[in-house]
Amino acid sequence: MRTGRSVRTATAVAAAALLAPPLLLAGPAYAAPADGKNPPKAPVPPAKMSQTGGDRMGVAGVQVQPKAGAPELPGPAELTGRSWIISDAESGKVLASKNPHWQLAPASTLKMLFADTVMPKFPKDQKYKVKPADLADMGDGSSLVGIKENLTYTVHDLWLGVFLRSGNDAVHTLAAMNGGVDATVTQMQQRAKELNATDTHVVTPDGYDAPGQVSSAYDLSLFARAGLQNADFREYCSTATAQFPGEEAKDGKRKTFGIQNTNRLLVGDRDIKPYPGIAGVKNGSTTNAGSTFTGVAQRGDRKLLVTVMNPEKKEHNEAYREAAKLLDWGFAAADKVEPVGRLVGPRSEEDAAGGDAKNGHKNSQAALEAGDGSGGGAWTALGITGGALVVLGAVALGVHRRWPLPDLVRGRRNRK
Repeated sequence: MRTGRSVRTATAVAAAALLAPPLLLAGPAYAAPADGKNPPKAPVPPAKMSQTGGDRMGVAGVQVQPKAGAPELPGPAELTGRSWIISDAESGKVLASKNPHWQLAPASTLKMLFADTVMPKFPKDQKYKVKPADLADMGDGSSLVGIKENLTYTVHDLWLGVFLRSGNDAVHTLAAMNGGVDATVTQMQQRAKELNATDTHVVTPDGYDAPGQVSSAYDLSLFARAGLQNADFREYCSTATAQFPGEEAKDGKRKTFGIQNTNRLLVGDRDIKPYPGIAGVKNGSTTNAGSTFTGVAQRGDRKLLVTVMNPEKKEHNEAYREAAKLLDWGFAAADKVEPVGRLVGPRSEEDAAGGDAKNGHKNSQAALEAGDGSGGGAWTALGITGGALVVLGAVALGVHRRWPLPDLVRGRRNRK
């Protein structure tokens, strides 16, 4: 999706603002244009960022804690994303990160939050006839799957349109079923709050560029992790190709046309191959966001989540290339690094576990004492940053629920 400014209504912006967490942006998130004499200055992350998931999640720059024999993390010339994070999808352990709480434009990766919010509300076989008003107010240049007014679609069709073609027309149709765009934006912000996604401010349901709309690599990983608990979400985000309903033929039968997923690590492209073990989730691209991508992949029994936001290197498919490099490193390094943070659970889960999302624990000393010494009960990660010793609060990982996922790579990915 390649877009410009949003045409969303002031009502939606105001509704989102009422529920949005305070923004932590310190200065512009993007480079200022050159004046003809001086090159544009590269953007820098804010001095203060959220510490949700652990102290080091709020520290600028690359965070990694290798053990002896750990493979080297690719360098800055290879990982140019302004923000990225790689984590274990089931345990939530963060293996490495760079500015994971930097609030940046999310593009269509925000559709993961839309899906996690709206998908449970409608059975996949429910049918809906599209009204002309449902397709109004979409931003110029929006990505579309090709939905036509006055035609009927199943909810299953619409979600294929959201995930495969990143169709804003499919998003707006589902939002209309859900009470309208404004109501859906409000619900998405509420869902983000419940997921402890404190970097996210929702203005549009489809990720279309809008003033003040931001998320983070950390929050996008939370959205993916939550969504992947839903079997339908897993189905749609792992589908490579499908047939989509078209217009009715003269004989009264409904025509179909083929659609293909725009996730290049899933389907490949002229200059990139599908990533082995990839199983979703969502990509995006807008004027403000650059390229964004969140992916989940499996190798053996290990499932990793990766999010890359806005690579500085503006080469074709660069976000996918950098995500693939992080996945390669993560699978090789997963048992050879100390986690530098964790993906927290929803507020209800953290409260039930006696956890503190900000620091990853309620009482670090108690968490340490609760450990059994095997590494499964508690952990601590140490790192030197700016000459100061940064100690990540010990996390009683056994207290926090693992989020088991089924075998992801065996799912069918071609739908008819």
